[in-house]
This record gives sequence, structure tokens and C-alpha cells, in this order.
Amino acid sequence: IFTNSDKAHAASVLGKLGIEDCFETIICFETLNPTDNADDSVGAEETENIEQPNTGSVIPKTPVVCKPFEHAYEETFKIANINPKRTLFFDDSIRNLQTAKELGLHTVMIGTSHRTKGADHAFESIHNIKEALPELWETTEQCENVRYSREIAIEQPVQA
Repeated sequence: IFTNSDKAHAASVLGKLGIEDCFETIICFETLNPTDNADDSVGAEETENIEQPNTGSVIPKTPVVCKPFEHAYEETFKIANINPKRTLFFDDSIRNLQTAKELGLHTVMIGTSHRTKGADHAFESIHNIKEALPELWETTEQCENVRYSREIAIEQPVQA
């Protein structure tokens, strides 16, 4: 999980979704912005503006490390030890997806079925990912201890 929220909120949401045991790591605000070595001079040189990809909007550079800034993704790649070219990235923010796409991630826009620039796929919900991207589950052999269902997943709204 790569989120701009804090660890407590991320854990709460994953718990409400019932998927808290499905991920190895939560890379959150505290991961990318530790407070134990805070230094007032950090980021002092980062006062220039940054043009956002594909939008033309300009936002000020900040010492805070978070999406959609490239540095946040690069740090996440290091922490999680992932290859962006072999990673599927889900987000509901087009700004986050555009940066991810520029850095080589395969992208999925969540919350709409309309694909936009920067998104390789668009899903109204992640609940039908298995049907939408069956190649993720393709295998030459099936584990004999796992029961495989051909049923369509049913979306269950969760308020977090």
C-alpha cells in the first residue's frame, strides 16, 4: 500500500475492507516523512515551482514527500524494492496516475469506467479486478489446496 494518509487511517480502511492481511507493507505519510530527524533546513532549497504533467498547472515544490511528486514514488520503489515496469498501480487521482505512468508504472484509474490520459485501465470498482485483468491470475498449474471460483465478485460499499 502506498498512501498519503497516516498509518492509523490506512490500517483502519484496510480493516474495514477486510483486506488488512493482504499486503506486506504500508508506505504512508510517516514512512516518507519521518519526524524523528526533523530539521528546519530540510527542503529550504526546494522553493521553485513544479509543473504538473499533462495539466500545465504549476504547484510549489515542498519538503513534504507525498504523491504526486516523483520523489515520493522513487522512495517508495526503494523501500518496497519494486520494479515500476512490473508493477500495477491503482489510484483515484489522475495527478497521481500521470506521475506513476511517467515513471513506468502500469496504471489503473479507480472510481470511473472512463479511461483518461495517464491511465492504462479504468475500473468503476476494484471488486472485479479478476474479471477485468484475468492475465494477473493466469498460471500453468493450479494449487490443489486452493478452491477457484468462477463467480463474479459483488461490489460491497464501505464507508471509511
